[in-house]
Amino acid sequence: MTGVEYDAGEAPTQSLEVYDDRSRTVLSKNDSPDLHFRWTINPYRGCVHACAYCYARPTHEYLSFGAGTDFDRKIVVKTDAPKLLREAFEKKSWKGELVVISGVTDCYQPLESTYGLTRACLEVCAEYKNPVGIVTKSPLVERDIDVLLRLHAVTRVSVAISVPFWNEANCRAIEPFVTTPARRIKTIMRLASAGVPVTVNVAPVIPGLSDEDMPAILEAAASAGATGAHYVLLRLPGPVKKVFEDRLRAALPLRAEKVLARLREAHGGKVYDASFGTRGIGEGPYADMIARLFQSTAERLGLHTGFMGAESNTFARPTAQLGLF
Repeated sequence: MTGVEYDAGEAPTQSLEVYDDRSRTVLSKNDSPDLHFRWTINPYRGCVHACAYCYARPTHEYLSFGAGTDFDRKIVVKTDAPKLLREAFEKKSWKGELVVISGVTDCYQPLESTYGLTRACLEVCAEYKNPVGIVTKSPLVERDIDVLLRLHAVTRVSVAISVPFWNEANCRAIEPFVTTPARRIKTIMRLASAGVPVTVNVAPVIPGLSDEDMPAILEAAASAGATGAHYVLLRLPGPVKKVFEDRLRAALPLRAEKVLARLREAHGGKVYDASFGTRGIGEGPYADMIARLFQSTAERLGLHTGFMGAESNTFARPTAQLGLF
């Protein structure tokens, strides 16, 4: 696969502006206690998938762009990402920890079919035997099955396919330019059939809207060959709350008040609580119900719910043996 094919009505309609990112580093360090990894690579900032709930939207404001429509149509591309990653791996301080691509925006959004930065970064990781985790909604990841298998042969690699909805109409309303849930399940099947470790990421779970889809998503993913599953409750930091609420009221007006009420139930009376430890799972009876539904369904289907470890002893620099001569 060298490009992204869209079904009728799926292709982005907005004009796209692409900017060059000249950052001197590519690895970003995460210090959140809620996450299981410390290092991420984000070849692209902004995302044309235009998901209304994307928690990364506020990061665009640091670039003097808006978190709303600017995030969807003004994409910043880190063209030096593979080179910078190689330089990072050559530093004595690098110990071969897990790297997640991408922790912020989709590393397989349509621009990847042109730039190939995610593939090039994966090739660097394979060369250095560095463990990798990938999170994406895009079938374009199928293009890189060959590189993923090379990685799998020398280190740990896992691909998480995000499927927040099973109801296609709700998906189209909130994730307007992402392929359908059924197509994402097909990606799971193709990766698993090829021998690539793959999990399903039911994220975000939107109380009152997509929580009811969770069993169907997990069942479809397990049947397609996924071996694990994870979920995250909807997070609406900063300006994301307005973007999400505006989209919800415009696209699904009859569900809007129910969703907002359920969000408050799951976040201690607020639409969003940013407290570490609870922001991704919520609190209270409704959040507990979602957690029990997820865990019981995953256990019934034999899906593991743990995370890939952050440490590995596979890392090796290709030039390491030169010092012996």
